[in-house]
Amino acid sequence: MDAAQDTRWTPHVTVATVVVRDGQLLLVEEAIDGRAVLNQPAGHLEPGESLAGAALRETLEETGWTVRLTAFIGTYQWTAPDGTPFLRFAYVAEPVAHDPARPLDTGILRALWLDPAQLRADPTRLRSPLVWEVVSDFLAGQRHPLSIVKEIA
Repeated sequence: MDAAQDTRWTPHVTVATVVVRDGQLLLVEEAIDGRAVLNQPAGHLEPGESLAGAALRETLEETGWTVRLTAFIGTYQWTAPDGTPFLRFAYVAEPVAHDPARPLDTGILRALWLDPAQLRADPTRLRSPLVWEVVSDFLAGQRHPLSIVKEIA
């Protein structure tokens, strides 16, 4: 294969956390291309970081909530309209503590609690189809033990 044909598939590896309290889901409203969209607390895996560690970090940075992971929902592959490939690893977590004074990540407008029907009511507000897909699997009871994700040192 010559250099011109050597196109490597390099997906963006992301994590997302479904945090549940009293039947409501913790979401972030973020500004993307001038629009306010909804997403789970989510973000990119950083070098040297475990997937679970990334999920905990992103949730804290985007919402001010410290959480405890309780289960793994699944892995999702999606290609954005611009051709960017994503692999999302989704976790379930329970809230532990909130720091309302903690500044939220750049681009995050606010963290909010919504029930699933509110989230489903306007799919045009979702950042990507991954948001509802993950919630839908969670609501259907899809849970795996955290040990299903192996970190090999």
